[in-house]
Amino acid sequence: MQRNPPTAAAIADELQFVVSALVRRQRAVSPARAVTLSQVSILKRLDREGPHSVADLARLDKITHQSVAVAVAALVDRALVRRTPDPHDGRRRLLVITADGKRLLAERQAAGHDHLAEAIAGRLTGAERAQLSEALRLLHRLLD
Repeated sequence: MQRNPPTAAAIADELQFVVSALVRRQRAVSPARAVTLSQVSILKRLDREGPHSVADLARLDKITHQSVAVAVAALVDRALVRRTPDPHDGRRRLLVITADGKRLLAERQAAGHDHLAEAIAGRLTGAERAQLSEALRLLHRLLD
């Protein structure tokens, strides 16, 4: 008897579950350093995209200005982010990731990467790693 292929909705549900579980596992092995997920998100955006204002970050992440302001204040207090004047608008302040902020991101990424690489090497056969690699190619197509 031939089974019907899974529906797109069923695949989407399972993919969301697995990706969320992988993200949680990555966070669990990252150095604690007492940063919240919203603070890490801000650091990643500033590192990737460059300086932004609090208002920019709130709009881009679709969260309240107040939530971003609280997270940013904690990052500034820990010297992971600094405020600088906007060269185009003297009334605005831009947020810039510091060297300590970049170092924290690098530590988190290295810990998560090493853990995941060890799991792939230790739990999957060569054939399974090849299948996973092919699946990643398909996942990249979903991003296009």
